[in-house]
Amino acid sequence: MDPIILRELSQLDPTVPFRAFPGYLHSTWAKTFFSRPELYIRPQSVAEIQKVVTLARRCRRRIVTVGSAHSPSDLTCTSAWLVNLDDFNRVLDVSPDTGVVTVEAGIRLKDLGDELERHGRTLSNLGSIDSQSMAGVIATGTHGSSMQHGLLSECIQSLGIVLANGKLVHCSATSNQPLFRAALVSLGALGIIVEAAFTTEKAFKIAWRQAKQPLSKVLHNWDSGLWTSHEFVRVWWLPYEKSAIVWQADKTDLPLRDPPKTFYGEWLGYHIYHNLLALSNYFPRVLPWVEWLVFGMQYGFGAESKPTEAVEKGRKGLLMNCLYSQFVNEWALPLEKGPEAITRLSAWIHGDQETSRIPFPTKGVWIHCPVEVRVANSTLNKNPRPYLDPTCRDSPTLYLNATLYRPYLRDPPAKERYYEAFEWLMRDMGARPHWAKNFNLKGCHELQKMYGEDLEDWLKVRKMVDADGVFLGEWHRRNLPLSPDGNEPVQTNEDVLPLLEREQCRRKMDRGVGDGLEWVGERRWPRMQASSLSDAEKEKLELAG
Repeated sequence: MDPIILRELSQLDPTVPFRAFPGYLHSTWAKTFFSRPELYIRPQSVAEIQKVVTLARRCRRRIVTVGSAHSPSDLTCTSAWLVNLDDFNRVLDVSPDTGVVTVEAGIRLKDLGDELERHGRTLSNLGSIDSQSMAGVIATGTHGSSMQHGLLSECIQSLGIVLANGKLVHCSATSNQPLFRAALVSLGALGIIVEAAFTTEKAFKIAWRQAKQPLSKVLHNWDSGLWTSHEFVRVWWLPYEKSAIVWQADKTDLPLRDPPKTFYGEWLGYHIYHNLLALSNYFPRVLPWVEWLVFGMQYGFGAESKPTEAVEKGRKGLLMNCLYSQFVNEWALPLEKGPEAITRLSAWIHGDQETSRIPFPTKGVWIHCPVEVRVANSTLNKNPRPYLDPTCRDSPTLYLNATLYRPYLRDPPAKERYYEAFEWLMRDMGARPHWAKNFNLKGCHELQKMYGEDLEDWLKVRKMVDADGVFLGEWHRRNLPLSPDGNEPVQTNEDVLPLLEREQCRRKMDRGVGDGLEWVGERRWPRMQASSLSDAEKEKLELAG
């Protein structure tokens, strides 16, 4: 451990633990990115978190906070300090009268669901998975798929945040509202969210059904009940088959009924699909056949299929299996533009550039399926909207998700061209990217055009609560204009506050993890000479290795 850390640590309360570990190799869930933080820290109390923040500020270190690292981007990569909140995960209070629940923000949604179920409560909405931490859900704008719900964070009543000065501050819709609106999509750049109070409802079951339909039928019904006839609706578009799987669900009192077994839900089908995807990395032209075979085995080979049905607990039935490591590129656009966006992207995939009007060649580009199509509706939200809410302000929102699998952790050959064309179309449609996904910006000022005054207000709050940039990781410095006028803060004296990390390069990992990239950061932190240490500090240094 760096001598300067040991010196500053010795001046803080020794009764508060500092649970830090060097030599940790961090990776995203999908093994897309790896990084080697100087220290990996797992606090278990607010006092420990405050100690970490105070020590980081004194030692001129940056802090990146991580939960499940389910984001496939490098948002959680750092060469400074990585703080994991998995051990800060208690349920603090469940109000039987109001249904408001207060938790430590490191709790995973699955564990939260288990605890809420014991009280007969549940969250009103979920995304596709429940492995994220509550803090992560809040930080990145997680959503489900429903015209009756927006972002998951719309249920949040108040937050507790440890700021860069080490103080715990609470905020809500009525108290410190600017901080509250900034923190509801914080990107981890304001401080460490340590506490969240949110509304729940009585535990419910859902009856769901899904069936394959021609894409033309889905587009025909777009404005006549496709999204509004059921509380929860998801669509998985199969681009080569020109069809889609439509999944619809409502709350019910019917008895539980397990879903039927599925092709790739079983061990054999799961591995057949995985190996076919791996084959397509070498022979991409087989992907239309793979789509036909795998989803034909799953849903039938006809243009339409008989519906499959089930009744499940809401907290289980709303989830889906993400299957394999993947890149995820998802953008939010007005729901009314959905048919045009899908029609143009479909035309491009099939080589019809006149209809697609996407100025990139399609030769040699073969993509994975399905393309996930979901909705959210934040117009019903009565709470203050997050400054960085990507959903539409005055209309329902469509989320279009171009997923590419990484079979055996190997990148598909079409990734660069497909995402280049997909993002061009999304920009042309006035869309905004999901914060946790694999999007590429054309410079940090592109977000100013997308968010305007909302981004300026978010940046003002961010600068107010963290003027020294303790919580600005490399992802933030690359993608965000770090002051309201669009200019990065100028650091005139690096001895006082140096740039604590800078990405030098990305290189393939050398530990048998496929095409995963190691995020290599530069460390330019000041070092204390051993001669300046006391005997006690030298002894601590020796013990720390």
